[in-house]
Amino acid sequence: QVQLVESGGGLVQPGGSLRLSCRASGIIFSINSMGWYRQAPGKQRDMVATITTGGSTNYADSVKGRFTISRDNAKRTVYLQMDSLKPLDTAVYYCNVNLVRRASYPSEDYWGQGTQVTVSA
Repeated sequence: QVQLVESGGGLVQPGGSLRLSCRASGIIFSINSMGWYRQAPGKQRDMVATITTGGSTNYADSVKGRFTISRDNAKRTVYLQMDSLKPLDTAVYYCNVNLVRRASYPSEDYWGQGTQVTVSA
């Protein structure tokens, strides 16, 4: 079984920072893309940032210049550094990992359990 364990959410004031982490564990042959998505109450889940195996990144326009995604392949972990946080960033943040469990298996998407980020004074 593959598990994704997230950590790092919480309550922060506007302008503050948080760092999210998501570690993949279990039987994993290889990891392709990793990313972060978020879902605010009553809204759909949207992409925040993604990173490829080679380190190429993609960001939602709303977070460009404020958030930074990175990964540690040896630790099977993806991070999201969030700076200059705004109330509109309040949401449940989910990590997503596209991986191959065994050689010759197809790639699959896995999701973390979600971590709440609240930006409020």
